[in-house]
Amino acid sequence: MPTTRKPRDVLHLNEQLCFSLYSTMHLLNRTYRPLLEKLGLTYPQYLAMLVLWEEDGVTVKALGERLLLDSGTLTPLLKRLESAGLVRRERDAADERLVRITLTPAGRALRARAECVPPAILAASGCTVEALQDLKEQVLTIRDQLSAHLEHEPSPPPAPKRRKAP
Repeated sequence: MPTTRKPRDVLHLNEQLCFSLYSTMHLLNRTYRPLLEKLGLTYPQYLAMLVLWEEDGVTVKALGERLLLDSGTLTPLLKRLESAGLVRRERDAADERLVRITLTPAGRALRARAECVPPAILAASGCTVEALQDLKEQVLTIRDQLSAHLEHEPSPPPAPKRRKAP
């Protein structure tokens, strides 16, 4: 006897891509936490250090663009990294409007200790490198599509002003 399949409920929580990504990121952050605590870093600080290990001396603006963070979020994060002795913030000699972030010797040395993080995450995921690489490419495609969509989306009109009751 053939079974009839129930129609999918598009508003069911487990049908939502956003929840799948959100809950996975929550668990991924929990997996990263003990690894990064050993390095004295939070997850956002780790991301900033990854960029600096790739390219030392980037501007705050360039770092924010890479991490998709605004300066209001990035500045306190960089101050904490500076207080920890991992980075220096300095005005650019050629253009005083720019602030450059450079690694200190301790910040450069931390890279060697951080090399254990990706293999630990890979092991915890139970996936192969290839599977995670494919997943990353799919997620980046979705991110790029959403970004392009938002760039072409008209801004919502401002909320109407409320009149005070007499």
